[in-house]
Amino acid sequence: MRIRVIAAVTLVFTLVALAPDARASESCGGRSSQGAMWWSILHPGVGEWYLRGFGDLSKAPQRKFWLGFIPGYGWPGYLQVKSAIDAQKCRTNDDLTFNGA
Repeated sequence: MRIRVIAAVTLVFTLVALAPDARASESCGGRSSQGAMWWSILHPGVGEWYLRGFGDLSKAPQRKFWLGFIPGYGWPGYLQVKSAIDAQKCRTNDDLTFNGA
């Protein structure tokens, strides 16, 4: 059982590492929107942090990032999906609701 968990985690990290190169044509300020989406699937807010060039943790959307540690709401859950959609659309906001835009 433990080997399956390790294999699944390794697969996810491999997909995340390769995702930015998958669609380099879709860019948000020189960064891949598809890659940002995968970073946000890994943890809410990380995709937007990637779009801002990583660096200092203050560049990450604070509410999405920290609330992302709440099981079922953050990861896996609502914020994971919200953050992935925002990152794919090149949005780097900390809004926690869907506004229909």
